Amino acid sequence: MKKIMIDPITRLEGHGKIAIFLNDMGDVANAYLQIPELRGFEKFCEGRPAEDMPQILQRICGVCPEAHHLASTKALDDLFQVEPTVTAKKVRELLYSAFFVTDHTTHFYILAGPDFIMGPESPVAERNIFGVIRKVGVELGKRVIQTRQQNYWVIETIGGRGIHPVFGLPGGISKGISEENRAKIEEIAKNSVDFARLSLKIFDDMVIKNKEYLDMMLSDTFTHRTYYMGLVDDQNKLNFYDGRIRVVDPQGKEFAKYAPREYLEHLAERVEPWSYLKFPYLKKVGWRGFTDGKSSGVYQATPLSRLNVADGMATPLAQEEYEKMYETLGGKPVHHTLATHWARVIEMLYAAERMLELSRDPGITNLDIRNIPASTPKEGVGVVEAPRGTLTHHYVTDEKGLIRKCNLIVGTTNNHAAICLAIKKAAQDLIKQGREITEGLLNRIELSWRAYDPCMGCATHALPGQLPLEVKIYDSDGHVVRTLNQFDS
Repeated sequence: MKKIMIDPITRLEGHGKIAIFLNDMGDVANAYLQIPELRGFEKFCEGRPAEDMPQILQRICGVCPEAHHLASTKALDDLFQVEPTVTAKKVRELLYSAFFVTDHTTHFYILAGPDFIMGPESPVAERNIFGVIRKVGVELGKRVIQTRQQNYWVIETIGGRGIHPVFGLPGGISKGISEENRAKIEEIAKNSVDFARLSLKIFDDMVIKNKEYLDMMLSDTFTHRTYYMGLVDDQNKLNFYDGRIRVVDPQGKEFAKYAPREYLEHLAERVEPWSYLKFPYLKKVGWRGFTDGKSSGVYQATPLSRLNVADGMATPLAQEEYEKMYETLGGKPVHHTLATHWARVIEMLYAAERMLELSRDPGITNLDIRNIPASTPKEGVGVVEAPRGTLTHHYVTDEKGLIRKCNLIVGTTNNHAAICLAIKKAAQDLIKQGREITEGLLNRIELSWRAYDPCMGCATHALPGQLPLEVKIYDSDGHVVRTLNQFDS
């Protein structure tokens, strides 16, 4: 059996490789996403004070520490049974909106953009941010840098540091916002709205109006019909910071809607011996293996998933773009993986609009920023929408507030089964007997997972007793002929 390796896979957070196995006819028999890293944060948090979790667990990732910091802080709110003040909630969400603008900008222009702006089979040396700048112009490159720089100033000003913020406390935040800083944040939010609208125009010009790209987006190669998950507010509108978790089925019908503390009633996690990433699935549907459809418990939690789940956007300009996307792509839900890039830029606009709304809120500079906890900790769950999907932090403590158990379900972990499905289907559709296997063709396979913007460092938590490093050798009929692992003598 012939094997093709894409090693390493590129333009992602973390490390990984794809192993593609061909049968005797030269067609794809199977494909695997393999992640060779283990972080183990859930285990070494045990025995530590609960109040240290927002600082420790955000070290999982230097790309999305804000998501882990706020999910952890919200878990402490629940753990200590303390409701944050209204102002604290608004300031937390303000920082989080600025973070979403920076993160989606990074993925769209630096990680995903080269495939669309330069072309998926363009030379490797050109398929990067420098090629993008050469093609679209230095001025746009400056806008990308400026937008990120300005929004990181917002994060640093509110959070205390530009990376790994320190402001979240159970019941509130550590400091408020001055009027001077509020005014500056308002101007940055205005610039971010303009930048997000420009980014949507670029996507429209480069992708939607390009028949080759649009056909690729709508092709069956990059289509999977699964369940979808995301946070929504009381009106079922998209919300990144707070709300209830809503799940819709492949037809777009509501399947479940639950509070963060109820997540274990709806989700289960499966461990496979060949991956450090767990495989969450919908408990009430069940695990049916790596397959999609209504009978499979596989779900997605991505920007596209959030739009599929929501009945609309909570800001006016994002709502217009939301309606345009679904009108263009034939209605809800959209199952085309590459449309996730479109949804991501719509979310960038929503985050910028929400930041502008919050910066203009008359109560945002109020100094009532914390309620002091007075309850003995026991158990708490916090959920936010990370850029890569629904993020859950769950802590159980002893009577002294020391962590006894820590469970994390991060964005990429939610999507792990779907990513594996996407890689296999793309490989099977693109690699055929007699077709030359070029670097550009393999990059098209990478498109299938790159839309998920996976963060492997965040996601690698599985540790079922011993390190699950195992190699299975298959014959051409798909039967296991030998199994090897590191514990063999």
